[in-house]
Amino acid sequence: MSLLISETFTSLQGEGKLTGVPTWFVRLSGCNLRCTWCDTPYASWDPEGPVRTVAEIVREAVSHREASGVRHAVLTGGEPMLPPAIVPLSRALRDEGFHITIETAGTIVRPVACDLMSLSPKLANSTPIGDPRDPSGAWASRHEQRRLNAQSLRILWHGSPEFARTTDRQCKFVVKGEDDLPEIESVLALLDEGRTDDERTPPSDILLMPEGTTEPTPGARDTVQRICMRTGFRYCTRLHIHLYGDTRGT
Repeated sequence: MSLLISETFTSLQGEGKLTGVPTWFVRLSGCNLRCTWCDTPYASWDPEGPVRTVAEIVREAVSHREASGVRHAVLTGGEPMLPPAIVPLSRALRDEGFHITIETAGTIVRPVACDLMSLSPKLANSTPIGDPRDPSGAWASRHEQRRLNAQSLRILWHGSPEFARTTDRQCKFVVKGEDDLPEIESVLALLDEGRTDDERTPPSDILLMPEGTTEPTPGARDTVQRICMRTGFRYCTRLHIHLYGDTRGT
């Protein structure tokens, strides 16, 4: 089986619970959404890259591990759950001893091998209304219809008879301002619908980050900080932006 691959690289994990951990990344090209603030348009708005086989990608991952000792792998995009071949790729990497993180918007479920499920549900601030790349508004309409799939989010987060819950999880939100908090809380209510108090998501699994592809302004940083202090959610930095800027391969 094969996949369209935008890029592969080794770097420090820039976001989430594993921030700072040396990691091998494979960025799949192609996405069912079109976020207006997307920081990887070459994997979504204009998908690009060569078609590569699962075996070839796994060989590369192993060679990086042998050269650098890296044992964490991140499957990201675009939307990595879009192609069916994500399943054999994730399982083959697991068989090689990698710790697997899946970075997904949570709109599609596939029986992947995963150690850290990283959901990034898209808020209304992501819809490309008036975006010059979408002059007809067709993508804005599709994006708004697709950006939240309650059933898929719940399965990826809590598991199901057909999909085992991962050993660890995180839910990341891009925050534009205080007005985003009610929507964040509504998404979390969707995640935990029908769950007992003991099963509800702890605030420590929720990560908030300021919107943007550059270092956040003091105002943006302080807004997210205030929300985190009130709610118990975690403030999520973008270490790769701090170290390298908005640069591919980082």
